[in-house]
Amino acid sequence: MIGSTLTLLLGMLALSIPVAGVLGVLGLFLTGIYAPLPLSLAIGEISWAVSTNFILVAIPFFILLGEILLRAGIAERMYGAMIQWVSWLPGGLMHSNIVACTLFAATSGSSVATAATIGTVAISEIDKHGYNERFFLGTLAAGGTLGILIPPSINLIVYGALTETSIPKLYLAGIVPGLALALLFMVTVLVACAIHPGLGGRRIETDWEARIKSLPDLVAPLVIFMLVVGSIYAGLATPTEAAGLGVIGALAVAAWRQRLTMAMLRQAIEGTVRTTAMIMAILVAAYFLNFVITSIGLTMQVNRFITDLGMSPQGTMAMVIIFYLILGMFMETLSMMVATVPIITPLVVHLGFDPVWFGIMIVLLIETAMITPPVGINLFVVQGVRGRGQLHDIMLGAAPFVVTLVIMIVLIVIYPDIALWLPRVVG
Repeated sequence: MIGSTLTLLLGMLALSIPVAGVLGVLGLFLTGIYAPLPLSLAIGEISWAVSTNFILVAIPFFILLGEILLRAGIAERMYGAMIQWVSWLPGGLMHSNIVACTLFAATSGSSVATAATIGTVAISEIDKHGYNERFFLGTLAAGGTLGILIPPSINLIVYGALTETSIPKLYLAGIVPGLALALLFMVTVLVACAIHPGLGGRRIETDWEARIKSLPDLVAPLVIFMLVVGSIYAGLATPTEAAGLGVIGALAVAAWRQRLTMAMLRQAIEGTVRTTAMIMAILVAAYFLNFVITSIGLTMQVNRFITDLGMSPQGTMAMVIIFYLILGMFMETLSMMVATVPIITPLVVHLGFDPVWFGIMIVLLIETAMITPPVGINLFVVQGVRGRGQLHDIMLGAAPFVVTLVIMIVLIVIYPDIALWLPRVVG
């Protein structure tokens, strides 16, 4: 049963069938072959339950928040401020790319939105300042991945909903690893520029007066971050309510910048509807598939298979990491998450691993998949923003950051308190 399921899943994905369709068809196939009862009759109830899940309502709010920040020009001003503060480092604007992605990640919750937004603002600087194009684009693809690790994160909401894990604890657990990963990305740039100084482009001259003047442009993302995350930990709002507060804050900032127009709102809402529809279609299909595989006993088969291998918990975790690294090369990240997490997480928790820690591990593995060819979504996003050249340029530029992500994964395994310290202190 396990082999036929994986073969069918990968075969349909290879045919470029939409992910929601693949998951739904797979569920119907398993129902028809293995289920003693017509499980397909549950599709309506499952669709309603997913669509009305209060936690998942946060997803369109966070998407709308990112759309408003992009279209109101807030990201552009934020990037300009980062140029003043970090461009003196070897690597110059590539550090601005990573820090700007970090700040935008703290408001958007989406890696794709982060990579697309900062990429749109930054790409024009490559030729202007003589940067190595491949490596510069690699920093954008890698920096964009921070969008799903640093709270508020859409993927952490999905993980929490799938596994019934506390989302506030997941958000707390993502802060230190997110900042540590951003720092490791910057160290990667420093090391690369020390080895090959030509990668770093021409130095940008600035002064303290210009830096001080740029500070107001950093206020908006920080205020929105405090509004969203602060309201959760102050006990004033649930994650969904905090997402709504974030949208109100973004609208207020857009009005303050005199960018709040009907045209901008229409574009932001249209973008939100398209992205939300895609995500919800995947979630409905994935919840149905998870219901089917649990009902026919596939989850128990997987657990029994891994248990029968007789491996230690650490050995099993190594297998899980390798599984996700390989699967991430060929499968879209959100669908990979919703299709596998309900099966893998109970096994991992049974072995003694913390579900909050494992949530951060899953997100790090998904981040790695986002810049791993041939299906790394951020590679395609940055190439789309670039609008010229070949995709392999971005693949090569992002390769050093794949190594950095693997190092971060190893560090999380060796030192789990990187993720668990803050939830324990605050909790």
